[in-house]
Amino acid sequence: MSKLGSLGARLHRGEVGYDFVGNRKIWYGISILITITAVLGLAVRGLNMGIEFQGGAVFTTPKHMTASVAKAEGYAQSASGHDAVVQKLGDGSLRIQIAGIDTDKSDAIKDKLAKDLNVNTENINADLVGPSWGDQIANKAWQGLAIFMVLVVIYLAIAFEWRMAVAALVALIHDITITTGIYALVGFEVTPGTVIGLLTILGYSLYDTVVVFDSLKEQTKDITKQTRWTFSDVANRSINSTLMRSINTTVVALLPVAGLLFIGGGFLGAGMLNDISLSLFVGLAAGAYSSIFIATPLVADLKEREPQMKALRKRVLAKRAQAAAEGGPLEAETAGERYDDEPEDAAHAVVGPRNQPASRNRGRGRPSGKRR
Repeated sequence: MSKLGSLGARLHRGEVGYDFVGNRKIWYGISILITITAVLGLAVRGLNMGIEFQGGAVFTTPKHMTASVAKAEGYAQSASGHDAVVQKLGDGSLRIQIAGIDTDKSDAIKDKLAKDLNVNTENINADLVGPSWGDQIANKAWQGLAIFMVLVVIYLAIAFEWRMAVAALVALIHDITITTGIYALVGFEVTPGTVIGLLTILGYSLYDTVVVFDSLKEQTKDITKQTRWTFSDVANRSINSTLMRSINTTVVALLPVAGLLFIGGGFLGAGMLNDISLSLFVGLAAGAYSSIFIATPLVADLKEREPQMKALRKRVLAKRAQAAAEGGPLEAETAGERYDDEPEDAAHAVVGPRNQPASRNRGRGRPSGKRR
Protein backbone atom coordinates (compact mmCIF):
# COMPACT_ATOMS: atom_id res chain seq x y z
CA MET A 1 0.00 0.00 0.00
CA SER A 2 1.26 3.48 -0.85
CA LYS A 3 2.11 5.95 1.88
CA LEU A 4 -0.88 8.08 0.87
CA GLY A 5 -3.21 5.09 0.97
CA SER A 6 -1.81 4.02 4.33
CA LEU A 7 -2.37 7.55 5.70
CA GLY A 8 -5.97 7.49 4.43
CA ALA A 9 -6.60 4.15 6.16
CA ARG A 10 -5.11 5.41 9.43
CA LEU A 11 -7.23 8.57 9.23
CA HIS A 12 -10.34 6.47 8.68
CA ARG A 13 -9.55 4.22 11.67
CA GLY A 14 -8.89 7.25 13.88
CA GLU A 15 -5.25 6.34 14.53
CA VAL A 16 -4.07 9.76 13.38
CA GLY A 17 -5.88 13.00 12.74
CA TYR A 18 -5.92 16.77 12.84
CA ASP A 19 -8.10 18.73 15.23
CA PHE A 20 -10.17 20.64 12.68
CA VAL A 21 -12.97 21.41 15.12
CA GLY A 22 -10.63 22.43 17.94
CA ASN A 23 -8.87 24.92 15.64
CA ARG A 24 -12.06 26.15 14.04
CA LYS A 25 -11.50 29.79 15.09
CA ILE A 26 -8.37 29.89 12.93
CA TRP A 27 -10.32 28.67 9.89
CA TYR A 28 -13.22 30.98 10.62
CA GLY A 29 -10.77 33.88 10.72
CA ILE A 30 -9.16 32.87 7.42
CA SER A 31 -12.58 32.52 5.76
CA ILE A 32 -13.72 35.91 7.09
CA LEU A 33 -10.55 37.54 5.76
CA ILE A 34 -10.96 35.95 2.32
CA THR A 35 -14.65 36.84 2.24
CA ILE A 36 -13.96 40.48 3.16
CA THR A 37 -11.38 40.64 0.35
CA ALA A 38 -13.93 39.22 -2.09
CA VAL A 39 -16.63 41.67 -0.98
CA LEU A 40 -14.22 44.60 -1.31
CA GLY A 41 -13.36 43.41 -4.82
CA LEU A 42 -17.06 43.34 -5.69
CA ALA A 43 -17.64 46.78 -4.17
CA VAL A 44 -14.61 48.49 -5.72
CA ARG A 45 -14.30 46.87 -9.13
CA GLY A 46 -17.67 45.24 -9.61
CA LEU A 47 -18.44 42.39 -11.98
CA ASN A 48 -17.63 42.63 -15.67
CA MET A 49 -21.03 41.54 -16.92
CA GLY A 50 -21.10 39.96 -20.33
CA ILE A 51 -23.13 41.09 -23.26
CA GLU A 52 -25.81 38.52 -22.50
CA PHE A 53 -26.63 40.39 -19.28
CA GLN A 54 -26.32 44.05 -20.26
CA GLY A 55 -27.04 43.98 -23.98
CA GLY A 56 -24.87 45.08 -26.90
CA ALA A 57 -23.55 43.70 -30.16
CA VAL A 58 -21.16 41.01 -31.35
CA PHE A 59 -19.38 41.55 -34.68
CA THR A 60 -17.64 38.69 -36.49
CA THR A 61 -15.15 39.56 -39.25
CA PRO A 62 -14.23 37.43 -42.28
CA LYS A 63 -11.64 34.66 -41.98
CA HIS A 64 -7.87 35.16 -42.03
CA MET A 65 -7.80 38.73 -40.75
CA THR A 66 -4.38 40.36 -40.68
CA ALA A 67 -5.28 42.93 -38.01
CA SER A 68 -4.08 42.10 -34.51
CA VAL A 69 -6.36 41.78 -31.49
CA ALA A 70 -4.92 44.97 -29.96
CA LYS A 71 -5.60 46.99 -33.12
CA ALA A 72 -9.13 45.61 -33.41
CA GLU A 73 -9.83 46.57 -29.80
CA GLY A 74 -8.68 50.12 -30.53
CA TYR A 75 -10.85 50.33 -33.65
CA ALA A 76 -13.90 49.00 -31.77
CA GLN A 77 -13.48 51.41 -28.88
CA SER A 78 -13.03 54.32 -31.25
CA ALA A 79 -16.14 53.37 -33.25
CA SER A 80 -18.42 52.74 -30.26
CA GLY A 81 -17.04 54.79 -27.38
CA HIS A 82 -17.25 51.67 -25.18
CA ASP A 83 -14.76 49.05 -24.06
CA ALA A 84 -14.58 46.07 -26.39
CA VAL A 85 -13.54 42.45 -25.99
CA VAL A 86 -11.82 40.99 -29.06
CA GLN A 87 -10.99 37.32 -29.55
CA LYS A 88 -9.20 35.68 -32.45
CA LEU A 89 -11.02 32.53 -33.53
CA GLY A 90 -9.49 29.37 -34.91
CA ASP A 91 -10.23 30.25 -38.54
CA GLY A 92 -8.45 33.62 -38.23
CA SER A 93 -11.60 35.70 -37.91
CA LEU A 94 -12.13 38.20 -35.12
CA ARG A 95 -15.02 38.21 -32.65
CA ILE A 96 -15.58 41.78 -31.45
CA GLN A 97 -17.92 42.11 -28.50
CA ILE A 98 -19.16 45.54 -27.42
CA ALA A 99 -21.48 45.65 -24.41
CA GLY A 100 -23.78 48.44 -23.26
CA ILE A 101 -24.45 50.06 -26.65
CA ASP A 102 -27.83 50.89 -28.15
CA THR A 103 -28.77 48.40 -30.85
CA ASP A 104 -29.85 51.21 -33.18
CA LYS A 105 -26.21 52.37 -33.30
CA SER A 106 -24.93 48.98 -34.44
CA ASP A 107 -25.05 49.80 -38.18
CA ALA A 108 -22.88 52.92 -37.74
CA ILE A 109 -20.38 50.97 -35.62
CA LYS A 110 -20.32 48.18 -38.17
CA ASP A 111 -19.58 50.60 -41.02
CA LYS A 112 -16.77 52.23 -39.04
CA LEU A 113 -15.24 48.85 -38.17
CA ALA A 114 -15.39 47.73 -41.79
CA LYS A 115 -13.59 50.89 -42.87
CA ASP A 116 -10.88 50.60 -40.20
CA LEU A 117 -10.32 46.88 -40.82
CA ASN A 118 -10.38 47.38 -44.60
CA VAL A 119 -13.11 44.83 -45.27
CA ASN A 120 -16.50 44.94 -46.98
CA THR A 121 -19.34 45.90 -44.62
CA GLU A 122 -21.47 43.00 -45.85
CA ASN A 123 -18.76 40.54 -44.77
CA ILE A 124 -19.11 41.51 -41.10
CA ASN A 125 -21.86 39.65 -39.26
CA ALA A 126 -23.61 41.46 -36.41
CA ASP A 127 -25.55 39.77 -33.60
CA LEU A 128 -27.55 42.12 -31.40
CA VAL A 129 -28.65 41.56 -27.82
CA GLY A 130 -31.22 43.94 -26.34
CA PRO A 131 -30.87 45.12 -22.74
CA SER A 132 -34.32 43.81 -21.80
CA TRP A 133 -33.32 40.30 -22.85
CA GLY A 134 -30.15 40.65 -20.81
CA ASP A 135 -32.18 41.67 -17.75
CA GLN A 136 -34.36 38.61 -18.27
CA ILE A 137 -31.33 36.32 -18.32
CA ALA A 138 -29.92 37.91 -15.16
CA ASN A 139 -33.24 37.55 -13.33
CA LYS A 140 -33.56 33.90 -14.37
CA ALA A 141 -30.03 33.23 -13.13
CA TRP A 142 -30.79 34.73 -9.71
CA GLN A 143 -34.08 32.84 -9.51
CA GLY A 144 -32.34 29.56 -10.33
CA LEU A 145 -29.75 30.20 -7.63
CA ALA A 146 -32.40 31.08 -5.04
CA ILE A 147 -34.46 27.98 -5.86
CA PHE A 148 -31.34 25.83 -5.59
CA MET A 149 -30.56 27.24 -2.13
CA VAL A 150 -34.11 26.70 -0.86
CA LEU A 151 -34.22 23.11 -2.10
CA VAL A 152 -30.82 22.39 -0.52
CA VAL A 153 -31.96 23.71 2.87
CA ILE A 154 -35.22 21.73 2.74
CA TYR A 155 -33.46 18.51 1.74
CA LEU A 156 -30.77 18.75 4.40
CA ALA A 157 -33.30 19.70 7.09
CA ILE A 158 -35.32 16.57 6.26
CA ALA A 159 -32.43 14.17 5.66
CA PHE A 160 -30.31 15.38 8.59
CA GLU A 161 -31.42 18.33 10.79
CA TRP A 162 -31.81 22.08 10.60
CA ARG A 163 -28.35 22.78 12.08
CA MET A 164 -26.69 20.89 9.24
CA ALA A 165 -28.91 22.70 6.75
CA VAL A 166 -27.82 26.06 8.17
CA ALA A 167 -24.14 25.05 8.13
CA ALA A 168 -24.38 23.85 4.52
CA LEU A 169 -26.13 27.08 3.48
CA VAL A 170 -23.39 29.16 5.11
CA ALA A 171 -20.74 27.09 3.31
CA LEU A 172 -22.50 27.56 -0.05
CA ILE A 173 -22.81 31.32 0.42
CA HIS A 174 -19.12 31.33 1.40
CA ASP A 175 -18.23 29.56 -1.88
CA ILE A 176 -20.37 31.85 -4.05
CA THR A 177 -18.98 35.00 -2.43
CA ILE A 178 -15.36 33.93 -2.90
CA THR A 179 -15.91 32.85 -6.51
CA THR A 180 -17.70 36.06 -7.54
CA GLY A 181 -15.10 38.11 -5.66
CA ILE A 182 -12.31 36.45 -7.63
CA TYR A 183 -14.19 37.27 -10.84
CA ALA A 184 -14.36 40.90 -9.83
CA LEU A 185 -10.67 41.06 -8.87
CA VAL A 186 -9.33 39.44 -12.06
CA GLY A 187 -11.85 41.17 -14.32
CA PHE A 188 -13.08 38.06 -16.12
CA GLU A 189 -16.34 38.46 -17.96
CA VAL A 190 -19.50 37.04 -16.40
CA THR A 191 -21.47 35.06 -18.97
CA PRO A 192 -24.15 32.34 -18.84
CA GLY A 193 -21.21 29.92 -18.78
CA THR A 194 -20.16 31.50 -15.49
CA VAL A 195 -23.60 30.89 -14.02
CA ILE A 196 -23.47 27.27 -15.16
CA GLY A 197 -20.06 26.95 -13.53
CA LEU A 198 -21.37 28.43 -10.26
CA LEU A 199 -24.29 26.00 -10.09
CA THR A 200 -21.94 23.12 -10.89
CA ILE A 201 -19.46 23.93 -8.13
CA LEU A 202 -22.30 24.32 -5.64
CA GLY A 203 -23.24 20.74 -6.42
CA TYR A 204 -19.65 19.58 -5.86
CA SER A 205 -19.41 21.53 -2.61
CA LEU A 206 -22.69 20.11 -1.37
CA TYR A 207 -21.55 16.58 -2.24
CA ASP A 208 -18.43 16.87 -0.07
CA THR A 209 -20.44 18.39 2.76
CA VAL A 210 -23.13 15.69 2.65
CA VAL A 211 -20.47 12.93 2.75
CA VAL A 212 -19.12 14.32 6.03
CA PHE A 213 -22.62 14.95 7.41
CA ASP A 214 -23.66 11.38 6.63
CA SER A 215 -20.65 10.03 8.51
CA LEU A 216 -21.37 12.42 11.38
CA LYS A 217 -25.02 11.38 11.58
CA GLU A 218 -24.06 7.71 11.72
CA GLN A 219 -21.35 8.16 14.32
CA THR A 220 -23.41 10.38 16.65
CA LYS A 221 -26.33 7.98 16.92
CA ASP A 222 -27.04 7.47 20.66
CA ILE A 223 -24.02 9.62 21.49
CA THR A 224 -25.52 10.63 24.85
CA LYS A 225 -25.44 6.99 26.06
CA GLN A 226 -21.66 7.06 26.45
CA THR A 227 -19.12 9.21 28.27
CA ARG A 228 -16.05 8.87 26.07
CA TRP A 229 -16.64 11.42 23.34
CA THR A 230 -18.14 14.87 23.04
CA PHE A 231 -20.02 15.86 19.91
CA SER A 232 -17.03 17.91 18.76
CA ASP A 233 -14.78 14.85 19.15
CA VAL A 234 -17.01 12.77 16.91
CA ALA A 235 -17.37 15.62 14.40
CA ASN A 236 -13.60 15.87 14.18
CA ARG A 237 -13.34 12.10 13.62
CA SER A 238 -15.94 12.32 10.85
CA ILE A 239 -13.89 14.95 9.03
CA ASN A 240 -10.67 12.94 9.38
CA SER A 241 -12.28 9.67 8.30
CA THR A 242 -13.52 11.23 5.04
CA LEU A 243 -10.56 13.60 4.54
CA MET A 244 -8.65 11.57 1.95
CA ARG A 245 -11.83 10.94 -0.01
CA SER A 246 -12.59 14.67 -0.15
CA ILE A 247 -9.00 15.50 -1.18
CA ASN A 248 -8.89 12.80 -3.88
CA THR A 249 -12.22 13.74 -5.45
CA THR A 250 -11.30 17.44 -5.42
CA VAL A 251 -7.89 16.89 -7.01
CA VAL A 252 -9.35 14.62 -9.69
CA ALA A 253 -11.99 17.25 -10.48
CA LEU A 254 -9.50 20.14 -10.47
CA LEU A 255 -7.02 18.57 -12.92
CA PRO A 256 -9.19 18.76 -16.08
CA VAL A 257 -10.54 22.17 -15.02
CA ALA A 258 -6.96 23.43 -14.58
CA GLY A 259 -6.24 22.15 -18.10
CA LEU A 260 -9.14 24.22 -19.45
CA LEU A 261 -8.15 27.33 -17.52
CA PHE A 262 -4.36 27.43 -17.79
CA ILE A 263 -3.70 25.50 -21.01
CA GLY A 264 -6.87 26.11 -23.03
CA GLY A 265 -7.48 29.66 -21.84
CA GLY A 266 -3.89 30.72 -21.25
CA PHE A 267 -1.58 29.12 -23.81
CA LEU A 268 -4.09 28.52 -26.60
CA GLY A 269 -5.87 31.82 -26.15
CA ALA A 270 -9.29 30.19 -26.00
CA GLY A 271 -10.81 33.01 -23.99
CA MET A 272 -14.35 31.65 -24.08
CA LEU A 273 -13.19 28.73 -21.93
CA ASN A 274 -12.22 31.11 -19.15
CA ASP A 275 -15.85 31.97 -18.40
CA ILE A 276 -16.72 28.54 -17.05
CA SER A 277 -13.28 27.17 -16.14
CA LEU A 278 -12.38 29.96 -13.68
CA SER A 279 -15.65 29.60 -11.77
CA LEU A 280 -15.16 25.82 -11.67
CA PHE A 281 -11.54 26.03 -10.52
CA VAL A 282 -12.08 28.60 -7.77
CA GLY A 283 -15.41 27.12 -6.73
CA LEU A 284 -14.15 23.54 -6.45
CA ALA A 285 -11.22 24.61 -4.28
CA ALA A 286 -13.45 26.84 -2.11
CA GLY A 287 -16.06 24.08 -1.86
CA ALA A 288 -13.55 21.51 -0.64
CA TYR A 289 -12.23 24.03 1.90
CA SER A 290 -15.68 24.98 3.21
CA SER A 291 -16.91 21.40 3.58
CA ILE A 292 -13.90 20.53 5.77
CA PHE A 293 -13.10 23.76 7.61
CA ILE A 294 -16.46 25.55 7.78
CA ALA A 295 -19.55 23.33 7.53
CA THR A 296 -18.79 20.56 10.03
CA PRO A 297 -17.09 22.78 12.67
CA LEU A 298 -20.11 25.08 12.44
CA VAL A 299 -22.45 22.12 13.05
CA ALA A 300 -20.35 21.20 16.09
CA ASP A 301 -20.63 24.77 17.37
CA LEU A 302 -24.42 24.74 17.00
CA LYS A 303 -24.86 21.28 18.54
CA GLU A 304 -22.63 22.01 21.51
CA ARG A 305 -25.11 24.75 22.51
CA GLU A 306 -27.82 22.15 23.19
CA PRO A 307 -28.42 21.37 26.90
CA GLN A 308 -27.96 17.62 26.39
CA MET A 309 -24.67 18.14 24.57
CA LYS A 310 -23.50 20.53 27.27
CA ALA A 311 -24.32 17.86 29.86
CA LEU A 312 -22.50 15.23 27.80
CA ARG A 313 -19.40 17.42 27.54
CA LYS A 314 -19.46 17.94 31.30
CA ARG A 315 -19.64 14.17 31.92
CA VAL A 316 -16.89 13.42 29.39
CA LEU A 317 -14.52 16.02 30.82
CA ALA A 318 -15.23 14.82 34.35
CA LYS A 319 -14.47 11.22 33.30
CA ARG A 320 -11.23 12.26 31.68
CA ALA A 321 -10.21 14.27 34.74
CA GLN A 322 -10.96 11.24 36.92
CA ALA A 323 -8.89 8.97 34.68
CA ALA A 324 -5.99 11.42 34.77
CA ALA A 325 -6.19 11.71 38.58
CA GLU A 326 -6.13 7.93 39.00
CA GLY A 327 -3.06 7.70 36.83
CA GLY A 328 -4.90 5.85 34.05
CA PRO A 329 -4.45 6.50 30.31
CA LEU A 330 -6.00 9.67 28.99
CA GLU A 331 -8.77 9.61 26.42
CA ALA A 332 -6.41 10.66 23.64
CA GLU A 333 -4.32 7.56 24.37
CA THR A 334 -7.21 5.05 24.64
CA ALA A 335 -8.88 5.16 21.27
CA GLY A 336 -10.09 1.54 21.66
CA GLU A 337 -10.88 1.45 25.41
CA ARG A 338 -14.15 1.85 27.29
CA TYR A 339 -14.45 3.27 30.76
CA ASP A 340 -15.37 0.91 33.59
CA ASP A 341 -18.68 2.38 34.70
CA GLU A 342 -19.98 2.73 31.17
CA PRO A 343 -22.99 0.43 30.66
CA GLU A 344 -22.47 -2.63 28.54
CA ASP A 345 -24.95 -1.53 25.87
CA ALA A 346 -22.95 1.68 25.35
CA ALA A 347 -20.62 -0.35 23.16
CA HIS A 348 -23.28 -0.15 20.50
CA ALA A 349 -23.35 3.64 20.48
CA VAL A 350 -21.65 4.75 17.30
CA VAL A 351 -18.92 7.04 18.53
CA GLY A 352 -15.89 7.02 16.32
CA PRO A 353 -14.73 4.91 13.36
CA ARG A 354 -16.52 1.57 13.05
CA ASN A 355 -13.30 -0.43 12.82
CA GLN A 356 -12.07 0.46 16.27
CA PRO A 357 -11.64 -2.52 18.62
CA ALA A 358 -14.12 -0.99 21.08
CA SER A 359 -14.98 -3.72 23.57
CA ARG A 360 -15.53 -6.52 21.15
CA ASN A 361 -13.36 -9.02 23.06
CA ARG A 362 -14.60 -8.10 26.49
CA GLY A 363 -16.70 -10.88 28.02
CA ARG A 364 -20.04 -10.08 29.48
CA GLY A 365 -19.49 -12.17 32.58
CA ARG A 366 -16.07 -10.77 33.48
CA PRO A 367 -15.81 -8.35 36.37
CA SER A 368 -15.15 -4.81 35.33
CA GLY A 369 -11.56 -3.66 35.66
CA LYS A 370 -9.40 -0.97 34.15
CA ARG A 371 -6.92 -2.28 31.58
CA ARG A 372 -3.30 -1.48 32.25
